[in-house]
Amino acid sequence: MNIEKQIEFDKVKAMWENLAVTERAKEQIRGASIYLSESEQRKQLRDTTHGRNLIEKLGTPPLQSLTELKEIMVTAEKGGCLTPFLLERVEAALAAVKRLKDYLGRGKFYENPLAYYEENLDPMETLREEIGRQIRGGIVDDYATKELAQLRGQIAKCEEQMKQKAEQIMRSNKACMADNFCTLRNGRVCVPVKKECKLKVAGSVIDKSSTGNTLFIEPSGVAKIYEQLQMLQIGEENEVYNILYTLSAMVASAAPIMNENMGTIEKLDFIFSKGKLSMDMDAVEPAVNTGRHMILRDARHPLMEQKISVPLQFEIGGDVRGIVITGPNTGGKTVAIKTVMLNCMMAQCGLHVTCREADLCMNSAYLCDIGDGQNIAENLSTFSAHITNVLKLLGEVDKDSFVIMDELGSGTDPAEGMGIAVAILEELKKSGALFLVTTHYPEVKEYASKTQGMVNARMTFDKDTLKPTYQMVIGEAGESCAFYIADRLGMSREMLRVAIEAAYGAEAVETYRFRNRGSVPKKRAAGRIVKSKKAKGKTDTGTKYQRGDSVMVYPDQKIGIVCEPANEKGVLRVQMPDRKIWINHKRVKLHVAAAELYPADYDFSIIFDTVENRKIRHDMNRKYTEQIIRCEE
Repeated sequence: MNIEKQIEFDKVKAMWENLAVTERAKEQIRGASIYLSESEQRKQLRDTTHGRNLIEKLGTPPLQSLTELKEIMVTAEKGGCLTPFLLERVEAALAAVKRLKDYLGRGKFYENPLAYYEENLDPMETLREEIGRQIRGGIVDDYATKELAQLRGQIAKCEEQMKQKAEQIMRSNKACMADNFCTLRNGRVCVPVKKECKLKVAGSVIDKSSTGNTLFIEPSGVAKIYEQLQMLQIGEENEVYNILYTLSAMVASAAPIMNENMGTIEKLDFIFSKGKLSMDMDAVEPAVNTGRHMILRDARHPLMEQKISVPLQFEIGGDVRGIVITGPNTGGKTVAIKTVMLNCMMAQCGLHVTCREADLCMNSAYLCDIGDGQNIAENLSTFSAHITNVLKLLGEVDKDSFVIMDELGSGTDPAEGMGIAVAILEELKKSGALFLVTTHYPEVKEYASKTQGMVNARMTFDKDTLKPTYQMVIGEAGESCAFYIADRLGMSREMLRVAIEAAYGAEAVETYRFRNRGSVPKKRAAGRIVKSKKAKGKTDTGTKYQRGDSVMVYPDQKIGIVCEPANEKGVLRVQMPDRKIWINHKRVKLHVAAAELYPADYDFSIIFDTVENRKIRHDMNRKYTEQIIRCEE
């Protein structure tokens, strides 16, 4: 069954997706699942916290969708000619990169680790300014090049000459004119001549009126100027295409940097979407453990309004592996177990949780049985669907799983349902998993109180505000045959023995005729949790990196050289091929130590200092000088 839909995590994902801007981030959210690596989960939670902190300090980050830009880059890389509109979209995208770079730059003041992604953004000022200078208002600007300015000036001059020539002819032949103004017909300047005066005005007939009484003639003098205009227009068109192809080639050559920009923006969009969701839900970062215990303080369901949600206090772990919750209908049992599992799954997906505080363990799998699974097409009753789902669940559960089950053993005769509920609890206990179940059976409550590793829980109610409840009418229930249905659907003989004995006593087991010869359900291998190695003693802040060390810079996996060791905040300076950057020590990895690359007395100023500074320092060593060594920013 769809676990995410059963516990409503799909609705949380829908809210989360709406907060993302780029399609890549939305796709990543739709496919989000639990992390089984402890270090990765902790990183994702830290990213969410840093994203939220930056939004709270600086406001919503200036992100934009990149779908259109990706299509433009593909066209440019194939050698296509970008239209002025598409070039303006590239300019707008580069302006957005500049805004995001400035936004992250301001974040460095707050020492937020996400702010250092600013180093990975290049707004390409030269390309942006070039497009802005040559393209304006969706067309190539008149002054994009000197040639274009001259051609368009000559075109305007020719058009004015044509108009003046036509008006002169109209004044000279006023009696022949059908109107007192010239007009454009098929792109040509024409004068309106009366039909009977056709031969008095030299020129070519271009059009005529609907009645045929007026002819629109292009005078011969105007036609000569029009030929010049056509040649100028051809030159203008060629110059416009030359400009557009040049700019398109510039965009294509910038594709690697643009792709890097887009990758960084998509990565930040995913992180910031988690931060926005945390703010919208008023959530907090949970603590993470692998010790199989959970603590939730003032927990609430993420989809319920905070004002009407009653805070839940929950704790499990240690000697207690399972909790059985009892209480009447509408008491909130189902909401409670959904709240616990939903918060746990959100945390393991790198999201904050809707609690005052929480300490949650990692789980290899989330398994649940909630609701009415009746299927008319497969001829399965509610109980049959319930047992089918339970058997599948028991085949997947292991010691690192987390299981929730609602209305355990319901949908059948109370005595037999109670027995099956006890058998299921016994199997869950054997698996070593953490589990949380609800039930109406008092016998199950009694069983839990006497069984090691299990405890009872109850939902309290305010009798003054309690909504109407559904009541059970004794004596009107029909025969259910729960054991026979469970037997037919594949429940193992051992489980059935436990169920029958719990319901009717040991004598009943001997008289029961088993149909299924199955044994304990087959286990299916689940994912394994990878624990991160905990550092001993003082936390490393990058002191292991020395000047001259060759390091790998992540996530781009580029090689650089340490030019300044890490400060007390763990930030060190690295010489990249084209620039020097400040970066947190957690984002670099030692590639080759300096001791293996350089002699012990090697002068690193040869690599990191400028020629001017080295010359000044040399002069200082042998004589007095008033020159100043300027430090690089």
